[in-house]
Formats: sequence, C-alpha cells, structure tokens
Amino acid sequence: MREAAPPAAPLISVEHLFKSYDGPPVLRDINLTIAEGDLVSIIGPSGCGKSTLLRCLNCLEMLDSGRIAVAGVTLERASRREHTNHAFHERAHRLRSEVGMVFQSLNLFPHKTIQENIMLAPMIVKRETREAARDNALHLLEKVGLLKHRDRYPHHLSGGQQQRAAIARALAMNPRVMLYDEPTSALDPELVDEVLEVMRGLDRDGMTQVIVTHEMRFARNASDYIIYMEHGEIVEISDEDEIFMKPRDERTRRFLGQYVGRDIQ
Repeated sequence: MREAAPPAAPLISVEHLFKSYDGPPVLRDINLTIAEGDLVSIIGPSGCGKSTLLRCLNCLEMLDSGRIAVAGVTLERASRREHTNHAFHERAHRLRSEVGMVFQSLNLFPHKTIQENIMLAPMIVKRETREAARDNALHLLEKVGLLKHRDRYPHHLSGGQQQRAAIARALAMNPRVMLYDEPTSALDPELVDEVLEVMRGLDRDGMTQVIVTHEMRFARNASDYIIYMEHGEIVEISDEDEIFMKPRDERTRRFLGQYVGRDIQ
C-alpha cells in the first residue's frame, strides 16, 4: 500500500515573534501557521498589534526576534541586538516580493491612469515589457471589475473602485500572499461589499489572504478561520462559527459581545 504523502508545509509560518518600538512589546510571542489558499481574518481592538503583525509579515517592519517564513523564504533573529547582515536583507527583499499588501490609504499615483498604476511596478521591478505589463493590467482590471475604467484617473473613481484598483496593482506583482490592512475602513458602507467580493473571488481562485478587519460579517462568512488578538498576543485561533458562537477565551467573548444583536450572520 502506498504511504500517504506528508502534509505540505504551511505557506506562512511565524514562531515566537516579538516586536517593539520604544516601549513595551507591540507583539508578544506570536505563533501561527497559514496554509496555502486559506483566507484568514485577524480581529481585535484598535492598537492590539494587528497591523504591526501584517507589516512584519512583509518586512515593512523588521522583527526583533523570532522566525518568519513566507513561501519558503525565512527570516530569523535571536534578539533585536543581533546584527542583520547583507544576506538577511537579501532574504527580506525576496520575502517581500512574495507578498502583496493593500493599505487603508490607497497610495495610487494621482497623475497616472488606473491602467498605468497597475503597469508601473512590473515594468520597473520585474523588467516586464510594456506590452506584457499592459496585457496583465487589463486582465487584472477585468478580474476586479474595472476594465471599462482603465483610462480613468484615481480621483474619477469611487472609494470602492480605487480600493479595487489598489488590489489589482498588488496582484500585478504575482504575489503568493495578499495582505490587507483594514481595506474597507475608509469606505462608505454601500461601497464595502464590492471590495469584499473581490477578496471572495480571489479566495475561490486559491489566493492566500490575510485580512485585518472590523467587518465581522465578512470575517464570519468568508474566513477559513479567525485570529483574535489583544495586547500584542494571539488570544484565540478558531474557525468562523466556533469563535462567534462559542469563543473559548473570556477576552474574545468580551470583545465580540459588542457585536451581539448586530447583523453578523
């Protein structure tokens, strides 16, 4: 009888991650694994370290200590006093190239059309030809429902359309992982669903996604599992039904209690 294949390594692995700035740790002994194709929501009160965790995952913030591995690229430090050499920063650059990130602030270039915004990074960073970058931009604009707006400038689009363009721009670099930091927090409520639907579509396509969000309905309905953070720690990791119906930790129950009676079904 043929032996079962060993389980695939997680696409994202974090072990004993610590991060601080000038005071107490912002992240305290973070441990998690995320499999390829998972959609994971991170929830928790403001200031609990959710955004810092995302920024460490794509090396916008450098870990003080611990280990981060994304798509086979590993960064490791024993302490923040440990010198980071050229090889370390080369690995950080490689890791960053595997990760796309979408922020609250869109950072689209206002003087370039949506199509030009999407074409720019592949042409500069990956040395793609203009023709290849254009073809990929048109494909991605169709994926996020903006093909007919390709020649418009950002200020001619709604907030939801701009955020979808920002997602397409991140996808243009062909990342293995997409990270989102409160991607709908600055949008009017009627525009939120159009952005969330793009993420659902990417999930159906098998894209690995990690989303910091306050959209509890989306977190419950779309996530493979949910991470609850508080005071720089992961309090609970659970599937979407269990964490809302029977959270294991009192801190999770207290946080989610504010949503009782709201439409998060």
